[in-house]
Amino acid sequence: MIGRQLNKDDRKMWPNENFLKYFPDAELPEAMDRTARSPYLSAGSFIVLEKLIDEYHLPELLQKYMNRKDAGLLLDLACYSIVSEDNAGQYYPDYAYCHPLFTSDMRIYSDSKVSDFLHSIRAEQTVGFLNGWNERRNKREKIYISYDSTNKNCQSGDIDMVEFGHPKEDAGLPVFHYSVAYDTANREPLFYEQYPGSINDVSQLRYAVDKAYSYGYRKLGFILDRGYFSRANLAYMDKNDYSFIIMVKGMKKFIRGIILRQMGAFENKRAKYIDRYDVYGTTVSDELYEGDEQTRYIHVYYSDVKALSGKQQVKEKICRMKAFLDNCEGKEKELGAGFEEYFYLHYEKDGKTFAIAEERTDVIEQELSLCGYFAIITSEKMTAREAITLYKSRDASEKLFRSDKTFLGNRSMRTGSGDAASARIFVEFIALIIRCRLYTVLKDRQESMSERPNYLTVPAALKELEKIVMIRQLDGIYRLDHAVTKHEKVILDAFGISDANVRYRTGKIGKLLQQIMGGGEKEAQ
Repeated sequence: MIGRQLNKDDRKMWPNENFLKYFPDAELPEAMDRTARSPYLSAGSFIVLEKLIDEYHLPELLQKYMNRKDAGLLLDLACYSIVSEDNAGQYYPDYAYCHPLFTSDMRIYSDSKVSDFLHSIRAEQTVGFLNGWNERRNKREKIYISYDSTNKNCQSGDIDMVEFGHPKEDAGLPVFHYSVAYDTANREPLFYEQYPGSINDVSQLRYAVDKAYSYGYRKLGFILDRGYFSRANLAYMDKNDYSFIIMVKGMKKFIRGIILRQMGAFENKRAKYIDRYDVYGTTVSDELYEGDEQTRYIHVYYSDVKALSGKQQVKEKICRMKAFLDNCEGKEKELGAGFEEYFYLHYEKDGKTFAIAEERTDVIEQELSLCGYFAIITSEKMTAREAITLYKSRDASEKLFRSDKTFLGNRSMRTGSGDAASARIFVEFIALIIRCRLYTVLKDRQESMSERPNYLTVPAALKELEKIVMIRQLDGIYRLDHAVTKHEKVILDAFGISDANVRYRTGKIGKLLQQIMGGGEKEAQ
């Protein structure tokens, strides 16, 4: 595939990155005519995103590793994915046509230029940015990193890191993994990793620990989901003097005994009730496994809501298994260990023909009794309330992945080469940094208000900000079309932007566009 056919004209197409691979001598326009710009420019979202970008000094940091033109285009692509919730390069010119830009002279680059740019980003530029980004962090304060990963299905055969593995949403396709380390204290993404789909989460964690150490983080703790639990991972974090907080389910064999010993001692005690999360919790110190030289703190929790739903799931599972076994009676069947866990399986004298199944009532009853229980293990001494509060702070990192796929348009990478895929992930990470700050500022403002207005979510706020429009008037100058509305004032105020700031910034944009378009007219003459 070398491009996408235009709906309006079947003789033309939008070329993709493969086009230049097969037709390297083809001449494609790099930029659109600078005078070809919409008479209506949505400036509100640009003003807010520009402020966040300047606060993080992203232009200066990026320009250490790429020229000013490329740095501006990269920021524009990041903002495009935030505002449009899309990452398709062929639609970027449509966004650029209607918005102020970070590129020099607010140049509107074509989709072919976007494709060339993504292929031009080198590994040393992305590594350099991550080094510079983490170098600025305060290493003296203790922080907890929420580390999590996701995987993305891919059908392209030209991306080396795409392999068959164990995806969370198995579509029968090869995948690659993408992980992010998130600072829960300062609520910022710190670094990301991309790695082949055949590598599981447990194996990758030690490399994330090494990366954190290489960035100079010493006073550090990891907040991890249950998928990262392993004896080797705990030992490796101990070796590097990193603390950890990790979730485990009550059904796990190694934790089951500890939960059974605590059962009945705390579930209805008001002193053990954690109202914020509607759970009861207690803490014990114990060894997790034989030979563990470190004392671990196991925080056991019980939730009435989880118990009810969990018991229903167990009963439904047993019913499905029993119905299947009833259908197998009198047939030659090889039944796996999963059935033997819950049933005594009886066969005819030939040892092959399945006869009847008998429930292992003791196993089923114990599993039912464990429903609603879960545990959080910490390497440092803390209360059950402190442990669950810290663990719940990782919700923000989970929202990062949801926003990445849903609100940044990155459910599909839309690329056919490894270099372009890596570049898109880099642009995606820059967009995550900006959108994460957008989310936290709006969330803080929403929580500080007595009423929780629905326009303070990121998508709703961007929709409101897009209504702040500049119009090109008869003299050719772009000016603010109307005063800022009440809702827009609340959103802008959350970022420390006033009406006067909006008027000043739109005035600057109008003057710059006047110079650009005036220059374009002279060139045309």
